[in-house]
Amino acid sequence: MKNYQITEWCAHFIKEQVQEGDFCIDATMGNGNDTLLLSRLCGSSGRVLSFDIQKQALTNTEALLTKEQAPQNYTLILDSHEHIDQYTENASVSCIIFNLGYLPGGDHNLTTKKETSIPALTKALSLLKKGGLLSLCIYSGGDSGFDERDAVLAWLQNLNPRKFLVIKTEYYNRPNHPPIPVMIIRL
Repeated sequence: MKNYQITEWCAHFIKEQVQEGDFCIDATMGNGNDTLLLSRLCGSSGRVLSFDIQKQALTNTEALLTKEQAPQNYTLILDSHEHIDQYTENASVSCIIFNLGYLPGGDHNLTTKKETSIPALTKALSLLKKGGLLSLCIYSGGDSGFDERDAVLAWLQNLNPRKFLVIKTEYYNRPNHPPIPVMIIRL
């Protein structure tokens, strides 16, 4: 049995969702692992937009995508995920990935914040096409604190159940505030 990390757990569902030719978004680029996954799944006929506010994230991601010979179907954008709606149309995206917290290996003082993440998530939901998937990993505790986690969980609980299916899981027996994986499907 595999010892799933949160990224592997979410990737399982993302792989079921994304097809060749799809349009996808990595809303929190980080070091580029999700961008690479989406690029490979979308293939040469698909398209991936990837966002981050840190130049280091773009540099790290470009290096990874080049090293791994990812299809040339991606655009790396130095901008906040809060502006995600300025780059595409409503109901056009198959899958959107958010990993809330800080850049792994980066400055732990630079983290996502509820003040930008909740508006970004709200906008992202309108970008999803019917049947589209939003994968959300919520990291909290230690450096990140709990404000964003608590605000996002409250926001999720209030999403219209006629429009969205929200599935929240947890690592129930892991210590030290394990990350929370959430899948949102647009109905």
